[in-house]
Order: sequence, then C-alpha cells, then structure tokens
Amino acid sequence: MTRRGFCIFINTFFQGPVPSVLGEENRPVVFGTRLEAEREIAEFAMIRLQQFLDGERDFEDAMTVEEYIVAVDVLPDGSILDEDGNHFDKCG
Repeated sequence: MTRRGFCIFINTFFQGPVPSVLGEENRPVVFGTRLEAEREIAEFAMIRLQQFLDGERDFEDAMTVEEYIVAVDVLPDGSILDEDGNHFDKCG
C-alpha cells in the first residue's frame, strides 16, 4: 500500500532532480504535508541568512533558494516515486 507525501528536491548537474533532505540510511525525508516541507525550506533559508549576517556565507549564496517541493508516493519499502515516475531509495 502506498501513501502520499512531499519531499524537498534540488536540481543537480549530473543526476537531475534528486531529494535533498535525507534521513536515516540516506533515505529521502517524506513530509506529511506541503506546509511541513515549506517550513523546512524556510528554516534552511533562515540558517543561511544568519550565516551571512555572521560573515560565514556570501550574500548571493544566502539568498538563493534552490530547493523545491515535489509530491511523491511512498512505497511499502520506504522508497519513493516522484511525479515523473523516478524511483528513489537511498541517496547520496
């Protein structure tokens, strides 16, 4: 039985779109709602902005948000299928 969820993705040069937030065993973290995923991206953005203010990161890098949210199907084994049918199990 599958369930719906949301993952945070980023586009990479070599692999194309891939999940960017990983949990245990490098499996994609699945959020129960779009809002939860949006809040996770916002928290990352706030950390990057604080790093800029602390002189640890460039302004452009701190202001750039490359992550985006993708609706996924979570399969019984914990792997996911994105909306294009791409299968992700362990990443990284």
